[in-house]
Amino acid sequence: MTDQIITRCGYRCDLCLAYGPNIENNPENPTILSDGWHKYFGFRIEPEDIYCDGCMTDNDELKLIDNDCPVRPCVISQELDNCSGCDNYICENLKDRIVSVEEIEKRIGKKIPESDYKRFIEPYLNKKRLENYRG
Repeated sequence: MTDQIITRCGYRCDLCLAYGPNIENNPENPTILSDGWHKYFGFRIEPEDIYCDGCMTDNDELKLIDNDCPVRPCVISQELDNCSGCDNYICENLKDRIVSVEEIEKRIGKKIPESDYKRFIEPYLNKKRLENYRG
């Protein structure tokens, strides 16, 4: 069983199809993910551009999906592991990154199939995860 890898904003790298080891084990993940992100989140990244080392990685040549993410530098500057320990939880940096199944289903007008939920939604359900860490 894979250990959970929680990002700065509460996503789970270990479940994300863009995470490097998941692509290495399953090379078709970027194409699948490109279509899924477009379907459920409304943006598309070309498959050849989908690869992420994960924002918990510390190296000079870090490859991230979102290099402009405001959460990572904020959390690092406060010397926190993730947003759950912040006194200003949920701030403007995190607000746009909160994922809710209910909001997605409302926007698309139907229930998300279980297989799509596992691949495209579950890795990013950060609000409940962060609140669990907050206690």
